[in-house]
Amino acid sequence: MTKPQHFETHQYPKTLLLAIEAPYNQTKDINSYFEEFKNLAKANGVKIDEFFSLKIREIDPTTFITKGKLEEIREICEKNEIEQIIVSEPLTVKQERNLADFLDREVFDRTQLILEIFEKSAHTNEGKTQVEIAMLQHRKARVAGKGVFYGQQLGAINAKGPGETAKERELRTLENRIHKLRQKIEQLQKTRETQRKSRLTKNIPLICLVGYTNAGKSTILNTLTKSNVLAEDKLFATLDTTTRELYINSKKKGVISDTVGFIQMLPPNLIEAFKSTLSELQYADLLLHVIDLSDKNWESQIRVVHEILEELQVDTPMLYVFNKIDKVLNIQDLEYQLRKFKPNVLISATTIEGIQPLSDYLDQWEKN
Repeated sequence: MTKPQHFETHQYPKTLLLAIEAPYNQTKDINSYFEEFKNLAKANGVKIDEFFSLKIREIDPTTFITKGKLEEIREICEKNEIEQIIVSEPLTVKQERNLADFLDREVFDRTQLILEIFEKSAHTNEGKTQVEIAMLQHRKARVAGKGVFYGQQLGAINAKGPGETAKERELRTLENRIHKLRQKIEQLQKTRETQRKSRLTKNIPLICLVGYTNAGKSTILNTLTKSNVLAEDKLFATLDTTTRELYINSKKKGVISDTVGFIQMLPPNLIEAFKSTLSELQYADLLLHVIDLSDKNWESQIRVVHEILEELQVDTPMLYVFNKIDKVLNIQDLEYQLRKFKPNVLISATTIEGIQPLSDYLDQWEKN
């Protein structure tokens, strides 16, 4: 994880990944959820020295984890000389601070982890701006939640009255920066709206790829359009929206856009920051909801995507695209579950032959 600002080091701090099965977690396979957590850490360049998992029946409002479990975690930290802990769940400012105090280690939560991955993965001007807004919002909440010790007066010669506290000054700086970045996003949004009006005037159909992170959206875009968009077996490999013209059997069907992948408990600040980009989904004529059928939690992942689309007020016709079927041992065993998600196609996006069912569907599809 990122060290505090103005502190540089070339040596990785010894890290404990703390994976928690919380009572709100509806994941079918908790081990798969924990594996996703490990992959998030790796995507952020974290060297995992120790991994510890536990299940809690209720959440402690002050520390998230009960005191008995905390003693066990502290022993692990002392035994293995752990310097920082990354928690698999989002924490409140109070919980994060209390955990750090009790364990005497730096503590980072799921939100910080995902924000840092987004920060590293954004390459376009708009993507970087969106992520910076989310990072600053997260930092602002942490500053606002700091205790009295942070709010001590800064000394000033001949100062009259109660000067500005360090806390107030940093909050004001953060708010000013966020305001400027939002103005920048608004300008970029105007450019997108101009492009959208041009497309709508010409009646060009828009197809958008959506889905859980690492489901294979970029690979589908590449195979369908013969493009070379970055497609790695990695969480959040691409964040920036890519749009290409789509031809099926030499006939132009419209344009197709890739979008940022979703994940459970995606930080609200990120959803808010990316709303201007994701607003394109509201104007799409068809959503291709890509699902990694080889993932044991694929049904939970569909639910996560539906929830985020609902939050974005997106109600667009959808085709379920079940991908990576080449990695599924017995596809027949899933037939009953797949009936719940119609219409659908089953594909393997890495080859022209494997993606043919999707190509056939799009060949017959017409904009309403």
